[in-house]
Amino acid sequence: MSNQTGEIKRKSPPSSYEIKNEKQNNQKNIKTSFDWTKYETHFNNEIQEERKKLEKIYTKTLPDIQELEIYQGIVTHISDTMIIVDIGFKAEGAISVSEFRENFNIQVGSKIEVMVVKIDYKGQCILSYQKAKMLRNWQRINQAYEKSEVILGYVAARTKGGLIVEIFDIECFLPGSHINVKPVRDYDTYVGKTMEIKVVKINKKTKNVVVSHKVLIERDIEEQRKEMISKLDKGQVLEGKIKNILPYGAFVDLGGVDALLHITDMSWPHINHPTEIVQLEQELKFVVLGVDKEKNRVQLGLKQLQPHPWNSLDKNLKIGSKVKGKVSVLADYGAFVEIIPGVEALLHISEMSWSTDLSSTQDFVQIGDELETVILTIDRQERKMSLSVKQLTQDPWINIQEKYSIGSEHIGIVKKFTNFGVFVELEQGISGIIYTNDLSWIKKIKHPSEFCNINDKLKVIVLSIEIQTRRFNLGHKQLTENPWEKYEKIYSVGSIHNGIILNLFEKGASVKFTENQTIEAFAPLRFLEKKNGSTIKKGEKADFKIIEFNKETKKIVISHTSIYRDKDKKKEQRVKKNRKFERSTLGDIAGLAKLKEKIEKEKNK
Repeated sequence: MSNQTGEIKRKSPPSSYEIKNEKQNNQKNIKTSFDWTKYETHFNNEIQEERKKLEKIYTKTLPDIQELEIYQGIVTHISDTMIIVDIGFKAEGAISVSEFRENFNIQVGSKIEVMVVKIDYKGQCILSYQKAKMLRNWQRINQAYEKSEVILGYVAARTKGGLIVEIFDIECFLPGSHINVKPVRDYDTYVGKTMEIKVVKINKKTKNVVVSHKVLIERDIEEQRKEMISKLDKGQVLEGKIKNILPYGAFVDLGGVDALLHITDMSWPHINHPTEIVQLEQELKFVVLGVDKEKNRVQLGLKQLQPHPWNSLDKNLKIGSKVKGKVSVLADYGAFVEIIPGVEALLHISEMSWSTDLSSTQDFVQIGDELETVILTIDRQERKMSLSVKQLTQDPWINIQEKYSIGSEHIGIVKKFTNFGVFVELEQGISGIIYTNDLSWIKKIKHPSEFCNINDKLKVIVLSIEIQTRRFNLGHKQLTENPWEKYEKIYSVGSIHNGIILNLFEKGASVKFTENQTIEAFAPLRFLEKKNGSTIKKGEKADFKIIEFNKETKKIVISHTSIYRDKDKKKEQRVKKNRKFERSTLGDIAGLAKLKEKIEKEKNK
């Protein structure tokens, strides 16, 4: 037993190990050559064996105590400052009375759980009641989290963003968004009350616990929802309230069950947004269109409570009947035309015009356009109908060559640009293409917009007709004579013309001839040098020699430098020729003198 000062009294005799240590300590103080180890070893083997047997038997009676583990102990003594607890080890442990401030029912003989904090070198156990209690509480919280158990918690206080809830003497955080399924504005109403909660998150590093009360409410709602959905069936008519509106439809509250009302099931006539039919908090009757009991989904209909518009469609309408309607929907493949409210028919893009250059539906119609059409197909059982606009007129491609013969001239309207040309409409359903290189003889056109505008009237000539593909190949420049035939004679290679520098570039300059402002020529940079070594500037006039002419590519290359360089070369050639003539003349004179002298000698003889 321990005394009043909390000192621990040993319950068993010292072991041979402790005796040996004590002897060794004594030997340090006493200088002697006596070998105790050798003495004990040879003292008496029978005594040594008996001692080992007793130590082994004694050791088996002691429990295997580990640090930071919880053990059950018995209170053996209580003082003003300490409580002595026996956990069945060779020594009792002392715990401060302050750890029992919340439990005043502790008495001698009470069984309590304690944690072995540490076993010191003397074999003494350092125990803790609070740490054992805290560990047990954490184990209970983790168990509740793993098993998804519902537990009671006490709301101790409110904090920023939620509430502090005590569970097993551990403070947990209940976020404001997890108090209820509906937003909570006043948190103080929950303080001091107990509520059912569920552990949803545990951070073992920071020892933080997050709990929720909303998940329990949602669980109850989900169970009620499943029960209600199990009773629903297709065709039932129910009352509901519009809860939420989205671009694709609306969600309806059927009294605990949310169901989807798609925009296509709101009205027989086409609508662009659900607000054209329903409003928030509006109470209406709906028909159940489908129930998915596995996914707990319900689909409702509103228009199905009204007679189908096809039932009121004129029974005399048939294939070939002419009908009028308004364009309600545009698609890539065509347009839907509303004949009467709720009855729509398809006008395919191929049935809009005899022309084949329609690349999109918007090229022909827009939403809201009123059209006169003819019925191509009609199926009252499937409630489908297809229309045509081009069938109202005769196919203009019949005997097309008689009206638009090759070489004939016409006036068309520019309808569309492409990177390679322009589409021109000759009449409704008849159009052709002018390729970019057939627009002008003179201008180098990169895009048709440089030459004309949409809806411009343009005179054209028929170059070719492709009847199978229904395409015209048209031309514009062919209406006039090719001026490059004439230019070939005027701007022959070697001829000299006066021009003005329009623009300077890195590699040269563009030049316009003063005698003809319609064409341009190109002068390389090295051919812009003057006789004095300077370069011709922008806006300056000068003479240029034609050094290259190509009427196919409409290319003229000119040079100013070549003019004076060629003159210098000719002058140099003339000088060389004169020098050669002079040399030959003097030589002839010397020869004649010798011949004359020879003749005179012969005469004298």
